[in-house]
Amino acid sequence: MDAVRLIVTSRRALAGSDRAPEIMTEVWQAQALAQAIGSRLAVFGPPELRGEALGLTELAGRGCGVLDTPLLDIKDLRAAQLSELGDARQALMYLGGLLGEVGIALVGLASAADDEGTYWQCMEAIDAADESRDRVLEMLRRLADRDRDQLLQEEEREAG
Repeated sequence: MDAVRLIVTSRRALAGSDRAPEIMTEVWQAQALAQAIGSRLAVFGPPELRGEALGLTELAGRGCGVLDTPLLDIKDLRAAQLSELGDARQALMYLGGLLGEVGIALVGLASAADDEGTYWQCMEAIDAADESRDRVLEMLRRLADRDRDQLLQEEEREAG
């Protein structure tokens, strides 16, 4: 399945989660998906994104690592269903939105946490989601810079 469809599925699942265990599972799923997308971009994406994509892979992996791993059947693991990236810009825009929603969901969980362990787990996951989103935004900026540079080069060729 392509990245955007998986991200949309994750956004819907996160929005439809109303209990803490479901939300934490969806947060974990989102981070695992971000890790898979980062890995795919690092290998097959535009060269100017590869370093940031590796960073995204590491940060999203940390985001998974601070959460309890949910008991999921492999067929339910969205990251394992990633078969194609599709348009990198579109995938990154959607992923940035998902990671923002993950942060908001975690803030809500942390605010309502009954125990200190859950609170700190949420806080660490918020940091990982924010840092992952920062990497996504940096990759989008690099794509915009690349497109601008290509446009300028085309204009110079046409003028010259």
